[in-house]
Amino acid sequence: MQKLCDLHTHSVFSDGTCTPGEIIDTAVRIGLSAVALCDHNTVDGIPDFLSAAKGKDIRAIAGAEFSVAYEDTELHLLGLFIPEEAFAHVTTLMEDVNRRKEESNRALIASLNRAGYEIDFEAIRNMTPNGKFNRSHIAQAMTDKGYTESISQAMNTVLAPGAGHYIEPRRISVWEMIDFIKSVGAVPVLAHPFLNLSEAALAQFLPEAKKHGLVGMECAYSLYDKETTAKSLLLAEKNGLLPSGGSDFHGTKKADIRLGCGKGNLAIPYAWAERLENQTAE
Repeated sequence: MQKLCDLHTHSVFSDGTCTPGEIIDTAVRIGLSAVALCDHNTVDGIPDFLSAAKGKDIRAIAGAEFSVAYEDTELHLLGLFIPEEAFAHVTTLMEDVNRRKEESNRALIASLNRAGYEIDFEAIRNMTPNGKFNRSHIAQAMTDKGYTESISQAMNTVLAPGAGHYIEPRRISVWEMIDFIKSVGAVPVLAHPFLNLSEAALAQFLPEAKKHGLVGMECAYSLYDKETTAKSLLLAEKNGLLPSGGSDFHGTKKADIRLGCGKGNLAIPYAWAERLENQTAE
């Protein structure tokens, strides 16, 4: 029987609804051999995640998903297999990033308040154990108050960048983040590339990213059809990148995406995780 893994999940320490321990318990129950926690711009949940896995038949992989800038586009980079001694370095680097994100959140909520939406900053901050939140939490608050019918509707309308309320925070460049991930002994992987870049843009980006030290690319992903997955695998091979895959599990916030299998379309080989981990020794 093939060993499987999930290399992209989120907990309550960013915009997921499950605790790190619940992710571990679910991964064990469904028979995964490994699972990675990749909360947005933070490793705050990783100690609980690793502790929950002790004594259980599961490999817990410390990770994070970093929001980065490439020209005028926001990309997401996964840092996988982050060593424990690097957690403090990640937190230090992210201090300015998270400060700018908080400023953006405050400005967004103030703009919504002026427009008549009664959204409270402190109430939303209390949604997460570490006080860090993003637009999806604001979307949840708007939906709970009946301003929008769903989180996705809020994200695609009132909270969209072109709607006049949200101003994107300044982000670290993709090249700087690849360098940082490599410098702490972790593995940089491009997350869900076709969600952020066109095929033509990827053809330009990937060779340069490889030169900067990009190791892997998410080729299996919950929102990919068979054609996109095949295209991703070919692009990864062409550019000398290792394949990675993940559900981007968020718990009930994305109820149609399940841990390990996404929308029923994922079966990510554990061998992919092993190949990526081997890069930490090189």
